[in-house]
Amino acid sequence: MRHLMSPLDFTTEELDKLFDLAASIEKDPQKYAHACDGKILATCFYEPSTRTRLSFESAMTRLGGRIIGFSDAASSSASKGESVSDTIRIISCYADICAMRHPKEGAPMVAAEKSGIPVINAGDGGHQHPTQTLTDLMTIRSLHGKLNNFTIGLCGDLKFGRTVHSLIHALVRYEGIRFIFISPEELKVPDYITDMLKEKNIPYEEVIRLESVISQLDLLYMTRVQKERFFNEEDYVRLKDFYILNASKMELANKNMLVLHPLPRVNEISVEVDDDPRAAYFKQAQYGVYVRMALILTLLGINV
Repeated sequence: MRHLMSPLDFTTEELDKLFDLAASIEKDPQKYAHACDGKILATCFYEPSTRTRLSFESAMTRLGGRIIGFSDAASSSASKGESVSDTIRIISCYADICAMRHPKEGAPMVAAEKSGIPVINAGDGGHQHPTQTLTDLMTIRSLHGKLNNFTIGLCGDLKFGRTVHSLIHALVRYEGIRFIFISPEELKVPDYITDMLKEKNIPYEEVIRLESVISQLDLLYMTRVQKERFFNEEDYVRLKDFYILNASKMELANKNMLVLHPLPRVNEISVEVDDDPRAAYFKQAQYGVYVRMALILTLLGINV
């Protein structure tokens, strides 16, 4: 039995196979429409989510399976004090696979250790968000054509953004990646990440102004400033609109630069950018369904 706690749980060769399967699903979804007949996915979400939870549920439904679960801790026995360990032992009696989101870092790992079924980390605090990272990699591979030799700018909340942290750790395994970190001083990427990049001799740059570097980018990964990660309302209000990508900034960019965003967005990408052919974030959400379909099949050991 295998779980997914981190993007690094799969080798790059295994990721290639996963993305090939996702591409096959995209090309011929009907072929996989009954692959999970009789299987049940439990979505255990201890904090709110729209995209990730519905993406998992869409993926399992498209595979012919069924879904059980809860969408916030208040509607689960966690509100009565039940531990994650006990919850997953019970869920293991009801379902074949589980996707878990939790505000506490490491909670899905605790669940995996006690689980009788595969557990997928659907996001834990500010730590990891591996299925978003798989979605990001799939999007880059499909639209940019490769997962090596490019410059990527990561912009916005680089301190608390688990999608950013996961993506950086995943990309360092590919050759020729250059990072440009674009953030205010208060939301800089954590030292442990820059220390890791230095140790691996991977080039990176830290800047404050997006306009100063956007022309150098092959990919721009925008993130929202996350209100739920702030302890101080004043700090959030001061920083929430620090970056707004609009049409005038896009004019400074490479004609082939792709714009990604894990969503939800607030104000950091103007709606006028949505019609730009370089805006890839809604396609990114669609790739998320294919990737999760491929991941469910892989972890359940189902071959079609």
